Order: sequence, then C-alpha cells, then structure tokens
Amino acid sequence: MKLPNVGISCYPSQGGSGVVASELGLHLARRGCSVHFISSSLPFRLRGYRENLSYHQVEMPQYPLFQHSPYTLSLATTMFEVAQRHELDIMHVHYAIPHTASAYLAQRMIGGDRLKVITTLHGTDITLVGQEPSFFPITRFLIEQSDMVTAVSEFLRRETLKVFGIERHIEVVPNFVDPRVFQPRRPGQPRQFATAEEFLLIHASNFRKVKNIDGVLAVFHRVQKIIPARLMMIGDGPERITAEQTVDRLGLGDRVRFLGPVDNLHELLPEADVLLLPSLHESFGLVALEAMACGVVPVVTDQGGTGDFIVEGVNGFLRDPHDISGMADIIIKFCQDPLMRQNMSEEARREAANEYGAACVMLKYLALYDELLGWT
Repeated sequence: MKLPNVGISCYPSQGGSGVVASELGLHLARRGCSVHFISSSLPFRLRGYRENLSYHQVEMPQYPLFQHSPYTLSLATTMFEVAQRHELDIMHVHYAIPHTASAYLAQRMIGGDRLKVITTLHGTDITLVGQEPSFFPITRFLIEQSDMVTAVSEFLRRETLKVFGIERHIEVVPNFVDPRVFQPRRPGQPRQFATAEEFLLIHASNFRKVKNIDGVLAVFHRVQKIIPARLMMIGDGPERITAEQTVDRLGLGDRVRFLGPVDNLHELLPEADVLLLPSLHESFGLVALEAMACGVVPVVTDQGGTGDFIVEGVNGFLRDPHDISGMADIIIKFCQDPLMRQNMSEEARREAANEYGAACVMLKYLALYDELLGWT
C-alpha cells in the first residue's frame, strides 16, 4: 500500500484542534507515513522522538517596519520549503485561519497540481473567528479553494454550509481517541485527588469564556452541598484568575484544585466520576470523548455537536449550559446510584472505543488521502 508524505499545521496549544492534529500525525507516522509538523512551536503531545515524524518550526523575523510579525506569510514560506524538500503530497491544515491561507499560498508557490490541501474545520474557526466581518470573505474563499474539506461533526458541517452559503462537499470525520491510552482506572486502584468516599468531578479546557467556567463552579458549588465531592480543574487560559477568585469567594478552596496544563491527561481522567463541560458551545467536545474512553461519564452542553456521540441517559448527559440546577441535580442523582454509574460507565467506554477509536478514524483519513491523490 502506497503511503503519502503529509504536512500538518495546527495551533500547538491544548485546544481540541491541536490535540486532534497531533494525534493524527502520531498515528499516521506509526502506520508508516512520513509526517512533517509545521507550526510556531512543538505541539504539546509530540514530546520526544517519533519514527517517521519531523517538526519544522516557523521562524518569525522581527522588523521595525512591522508592528506585528506576519506569521501567515512566514508559515506559508516554511510550508513551501518543507513541501519542496520532503516532496509532500498533502498539506493537512487544522483550523482555517490562518493555516489554510498559508497552505493556499504555499500551493500556489509550488505550482501545478502536486501539493494537495486538506482543511479540517474544528469549530470556532467557523462559529466565531470565521464569522467576524473582517475574516468572513477570506474564510469562505479558503474553504472553497481547499482541495478537500472535513469537519469534526455533522453539526459543524451543516453550520459551515449554512453560515457561508457554500455548496461544496464537506466530509464528516469525527474526532477520535486511542482506547489503548485512555483507559478506565483498574479496580481497587487508589485515587490521588479524592478519597474512596468522595466523588470527583473534572473540567478540562483552555479556560476561555466559551467554556463557561463560571457555570462549572456554580454547578460544583451546588453538588458539594449535597454529596462529598471534589473538583479538579485542568488547563489554563484567560478565565483562570477569575475562576480562582470565585473559588475563594465561595469558600471552596479546600475542595477545588487547579492543575494547570498537563501532559498526562490520560492518567488523570480515570480518577474522575464525572466530566463536566457546560460550554456555551462545543462543535465536538474531544475531552468528553476521552473521558468516556476512561469510563468517565460526561455531563456536557447540548449546544453544538456533542449529540453526535453522547446519547442522553445512556452514555452521558446533555444539558443547556445555563441550566445550573439541572446539571447539579443529574450529577447528584448519578453519583448516588451505583447501578447507574456502572452501566453508564460501561456504555461510555464501549461507544468511545468502538465507534470513535483511533484505528477506525485513521482508515477514514487514509481513504480520503487516497481519493484526493487519485490512488484509489
């Protein structure tokens, strides 16, 4: 089987798009593809040497003439150089702005039909950034000019077509999880962040306003009044300081722990009983899928694409992000019912590992690569 040489560009942060791009590259490299990451810094899930995988840092020169370094142009130049030197077949970019713009320029610089561009839409590049008046025309143009476009959920596919008024085909390839890495806690294994009598809630995000951090804390405030519970906050971002102040104001300092960004999320998630993600909007909600693979039941927003993989009352709970009492009540009910906890935990693990396992989704991406390159 012929394997393509693939370039990948993404934001190197702990957001879902960077995580999915990193995991995609790792799995492609394990299958024998030559994978080249091109970004401003090393994506955080790519620590250490990996066979068939290379990283190329984008240099951003500073000139007195520029108030801000023109990253999009520097990225395009690096893409062009890497594509030429390593004979890339595909430039797979995650998040339309600015990565697709840079890939489009690199493609034109190379000329001909040699380098194909795939854009994967992840959410806020469409629902927030792309709808800004200053970005709307170019986002639409870049979607139309990409050789192939994928979206991580059916919701996002429909939203993209509706918002931008385009008619081109967009393939839905969902986010995925490696069930060999994200596994449930072994029976009898002690927990680090809660006692055997306590229930542990986890929230993990980049702490932006859209993640509804105030909602997370309000829900937990209600829950811990009824059942013995602790909350673990994983990640970092602009809302963290305010969140820490809220915890102090509510007198929850001894029950809430902020861990900051972590590289071992797969070791922390299995400790939890509930993953709480009441975002104002989630185009997919990757951390909820990763939690499910660990047997942790998600209580998440019903706004966006989470319904693609969460079945209400079967493997998780979908709630309006403003329904603080509703989320608190269902968490309390869930924690107080051992049979419900066991059944839903098993269903969550089964759905994540079987339907959204990395091996299954990798085959979809490889099939799309073959189709795009005419290798089928």
